Amino acid sequence: MSARNPAESPAAEEHVVIFRLDREFYAIDIHSVQEIVRLQPITAIPGSDPWVEGITNLRGRVVPVVDLRRRCGIPESEHTSETRIVVVHCSAGTVGLIVDAVTEVLRIPASAIEPPNALSQSAANGYLRAVAKLPDRLVSLVNLDALLGLDEATAAAVDEAQEALDAAA
Repeated sequence: MSARNPAESPAAEEHVVIFRLDREFYAIDIHSVQEIVRLQPITAIPGSDPWVEGITNLRGRVVPVVDLRRRCGIPESEHTSETRIVVVHCSAGTVGLIVDAVTEVLRIPASAIEPPNALSQSAANGYLRAVAKLPDRLVSLVNLDALLGLDEATAAAVDEAQEALDAAA
């Protein structure tokens, strides 16, 4: 009997970072996560979307920060010692996501994942790409680009702007 190479069956499981917003659990692909940091000072950006908290200085790099409670329509609450910024990489570049807590890193078998039901989908939560059925709870798997409102045109514009900055440097 030979050992199974995980690279041969990438769809066999998903490796995710699970975080909490209010009493619900969400997950994003671990490959999108750059790091997880404690809440730090954030500078507001006037005129930005209401769910954009502002920008922060992450070791000399300016990173936009999104409040996921606001983005997902969950009532705001006070930040706690568990509040974290999950720094992710998506088609818009590096973005910080404020979450109530990061609870764990987990490998979820494909057999425990199914697409969301048509009744549970709407334009407001189109960022939910699947639901994982864990023994003790359900976890909503998130599509980062959809969560951040990034469509292909926006992603292309971001890429063009980044290329122009790189060329000027």
